[in-house]
Amino acid sequence: MARVVVDPITRIEGHLRIEAVIEGGRITDAYSSGTMVRGFEKILKGRDPRDAWAFVERACGVCTTVHALASVRCVEDALKISVPKNAELIRNLMFCAQMVQDHVVHFYHLHALDWVDIVSALKADPAATSTLAQSISNWPKSSPGYFSDLQKRLKTFVDSGQLGIFANGYWGHPAYKLPPEANLMAVAHYLEALEWQKEIVRIHTIFGGKNPHPNYLVGGVPCSINLEDVNAINTERLNHVGKLINDAMTFVNQVYIPDLMAIAGFYKDWGAIGGGLRNYMSYGDLPTVGYNQPDSYKFPRGAILDRNLNEVFEVNGRDGEEIKEYISHSWYKYQAGDEKGLHPWQGETEFNFTGPKPPFEQLNVEGKYSWLKTPRWKDHPMEVGPLARLLVAFGKGNTEVKDVVVDALGRLAVPIDALFSTLGRTAARGLETKLVVNWMKGFYDDLLANIRNGQVSTFTREKWEPSTWPAECEGVGMTEAPRGALAHWIRIRDGKIDNYQLVVPSTWNASPRDGKGQRSAYEESLLGTPVANSEQPVEILRTIHSFDPCLACAVHLYDPEGQHIHRIEIN
Repeated sequence: MARVVVDPITRIEGHLRIEAVIEGGRITDAYSSGTMVRGFEKILKGRDPRDAWAFVERACGVCTTVHALASVRCVEDALKISVPKNAELIRNLMFCAQMVQDHVVHFYHLHALDWVDIVSALKADPAATSTLAQSISNWPKSSPGYFSDLQKRLKTFVDSGQLGIFANGYWGHPAYKLPPEANLMAVAHYLEALEWQKEIVRIHTIFGGKNPHPNYLVGGVPCSINLEDVNAINTERLNHVGKLINDAMTFVNQVYIPDLMAIAGFYKDWGAIGGGLRNYMSYGDLPTVGYNQPDSYKFPRGAILDRNLNEVFEVNGRDGEEIKEYISHSWYKYQAGDEKGLHPWQGETEFNFTGPKPPFEQLNVEGKYSWLKTPRWKDHPMEVGPLARLLVAFGKGNTEVKDVVVDALGRLAVPIDALFSTLGRTAARGLETKLVVNWMKGFYDDLLANIRNGQVSTFTREKWEPSTWPAECEGVGMTEAPRGALAHWIRIRDGKIDNYQLVVPSTWNASPRDGKGQRSAYEESLLGTPVANSEQPVEILRTIHSFDPCLACAVHLYDPEGQHIHRIEIN
């Protein structure tokens, strides 16, 4: 028996530690630990609720706009504010822009190196690479000369001995299966995606003023529509948004999806690895009527238990008995005792670090071992994320989703059970990107139609002034971050924030065991995973990366005395 420690897990946002027990070449137990401490709840107490979005959006440099969206929604829910239709459409466009960009970045820059052997690309035949690329897509950058030039650049890079972002990879590991030509094609698209991804987020700049932290506004969006005004959302800016959407559709359909399907074809065995939990949950988003009508969402809301796609349960974020956070194995304490679960409206954020300070030799897994709390839905551990979204939509009979999923399964010649796996999780992210980029075009067309009909309102002043607020109220804002179900809960008292709690996707997926010993998604998904070489556990990275971990919004770093842990000086 060997205890393998991977700390930190790289190519993610934030700090994550995985400890895995390996016996007979397979993982028999696993532990997931967030190694930083979160404190946004303390920062927000006593502040103006209308300002909360600007703080929580900075919980992460990746999932920025969705935290702001959840924040303004929870305030609007508490104060019973309805936003104009145009504001809902613009919020949808900003949501879609982030999801499409984030998923492409994850596939190429965070996850692809688990499947693509960069060094192997040096052995590729550029002409054969061109033939392969043209056989799966009509993307124009696919000539033999293009791949030959790229290969020369890559060789110069490798020969220099300074691999940079490609350093410390497990190149040559027997788990890599792609032929050199597929590796070279993937490297080319890795670099092209770097260029493309910085364009799509201009949509945030147009509607929200900047990226990665665009502006939001309780009651609507912080931009006005006037087709003739240079300082407003005018004809030129709307046309540019349309071009960015069309370019995104082209890149997703001609590069991302063909690459995803081509790579997946070499790793079908991973359709039986990494399944983990049998429970899935989605809060849903992309309203077509209004936020308060979840039945209108493109991504439906619901929960699935025991992989039963024939029954989807309703999810209610306001019900105090549905969603609770536990701290049996988390470095926090509750006044009523550490075994009690608290709904976020009653949530407490009191630090209780026990044990030796980092760096750890091994976690004390019998006690507290993570800065993440452990959320549960009706006391069930739940997986959240792209796979959960597609499964809930599939279970609810969404024909758009069903058609895309069934087509992909057919092209790969794998059964539906292959969805419950590392491969299925990775494929789900790509398939929903294909859906979202098309929905994005629909929201854009709806916005243009509203403007043509004279509807230009983007903000309501209803209940904007604190003098109109009740003395005490509560609200919840629910959305879907690229990595899964995200919600913010707020209690407002006398015009100020009395309590604020975030339960983010990686809290659901990456959290430690609960008091009953139930594992969360990361820990459960690693069970049974084969590991060829415990010194180079690429198999662990494949499954963990399939969730696209984002620990920054789950945890933040300082020690119990409030001192800096590390300081980096650049001369």
